[in-house]
Amino acid sequence: MTTEQFQRNTRQRAVILEELQKLTSHPTAATMYEIVRCRLPKISLGTVYRNLERLVEAGLVRKLDQAGGEARFDGNVQPHDHFRCVDCGRVDDVFAPLLDPVEPPTHDWRGYQFLGRRLEYFGLCPACSARRSERTSISKET
Repeated sequence: MTTEQFQRNTRQRAVILEELQKLTSHPTAATMYEIVRCRLPKISLGTVYRNLERLVEAGLVRKLDQAGGEARFDGNVQPHDHFRCVDCGRVDDVFAPLLDPVEPPTHDWRGYQFLGRRLEYFGLCPACSARRSERTSISKET
């Protein structure tokens, strides 16, 4: 991406980045669209998608791809992992020491070029865990 391409629509891009950096909920592009529309009522969903992708390309935003799910975006680009709830889809940051500090090979390995690695924890968030416990208690009582 050229500097000129990045600088176009700077107001829209700046608002999207600013709003995303306020959040820890890792929203989808559609959610970001709803949030940004409060400040920029005439913005389109396509503009939000394009600008989020440009912010990812520029390294200002992280994109969290989920198999079978909508991509989510993270305004915190500092190294950290994520926890995804398998019931409700909630995504939270995990700031913990690396469990396996193995670095990828620094040389070409069978033609692959390593760009990084990602770790995602998954399970139940506190709310879903409590709901499941509640349902289990109720079913044992009946």
